[in-house]
Amino acid sequence: MNKNSKIYVAGHRGLVGSAILENLELKGYNNIITRTHSKLDLSNQIEVQEFFNTEKPEYVILAAAKVGGIVANNVYRADFIYENLMIQNNVIHQSYVNGVKKLLFLGSTCIYPKNCPQPMKEDYLLTDILEYTNEPYAIAKIAGIKMCESYNLQYGTNFISVMPTNLYGPNDNFDLEKSHVLPALIRKIYLAKLLNEENYEAVLKDTSFKTIEEAKEYLASFGVSKNSVEIWGTGKPRREFLWSKDMADACVFLMENRSFRDTYNADQKEIRNTHINIGTGEDISIAELAEKIKSIIGFEGELIYNTNKPDGTIRKLTDVSRLNELGWKHSMNIDDGIKIAFEWYKKNN
Repeated sequence: MNKNSKIYVAGHRGLVGSAILENLELKGYNNIITRTHSKLDLSNQIEVQEFFNTEKPEYVILAAAKVGGIVANNVYRADFIYENLMIQNNVIHQSYVNGVKKLLFLGSTCIYPKNCPQPMKEDYLLTDILEYTNEPYAIAKIAGIKMCESYNLQYGTNFISVMPTNLYGPNDNFDLEKSHVLPALIRKIYLAKLLNEENYEAVLKDTSFKTIEEAKEYLASFGVSKNSVEIWGTGKPRREFLWSKDMADACVFLMENRSFRDTYNADQKEIRNTHINIGTGEDISIAELAEKIKSIIGFEGELIYNTNKPDGTIRKLTDVSRLNELGWKHSMNIDDGIKIAFEWYKKNN
């Protein structure tokens, strides 16, 4: 890519896309195309076809997706598989039809088996059953990987798939029902602290309720009170967290410096599992994470673990040796990342 290359960032308002867009702009790329969902529905085949025919992007970063936490993934199973498959199919196919020079497809490490050996290597894909709660989303993302591989092998395209670990950072989703664990914990513990301090004005502003009674009732349904915060499961599962701006830097690095042919051995008879893990190679238990957030926010109440709720996968740690060998390594540590994410939330919500 050069600074004048026409680059389409799909999903530029989300956690992933906004970080990639910022990274590109900071590096001087000045011909970036974006579209909001109201202007372009990526699940609509005709709209996507017309967009590519008109705009003719040279490079595509596919960060658009329907995403959510464990509850949303389990409840809205049909929505997650349908919408993600449609988005991927339309954008990847039209990138081929319109001669896009390089495409970057973003998935998630939930593609790996539920009881995957740790750390998770790219070659462990499709070696066992998936975690049930996010199986539809994971299957959609696996299909995206295989679609990129297949188009590369049949048509000679240059489509790269990357699988980031759990992300957090600016523009994250802090919705109490649909967010991932780290932003959910930040918001829940922060609101518990506000209740404890009887800072009801701040609680009402955050929740958009008119009365504090309504707000308290709503927060109680998520296990948030002035004295305690409920956390699903035992707190024992371990998770890896990557700062969204680190993820963006890895993605742009790969777009600038690496190609599909760098993801496999030329001697391989069967070319598969060419996706690249993006992560830190370090993990932390949910209990340890919650204690860190509690300390940073300054909440003095209790953390209560609801063991009647599911833990999900016990451990999810990526093997990032392929990414490191390709020339990239993360820079943000978890403590500093939480502090910055918390300050961003207070300022923007």
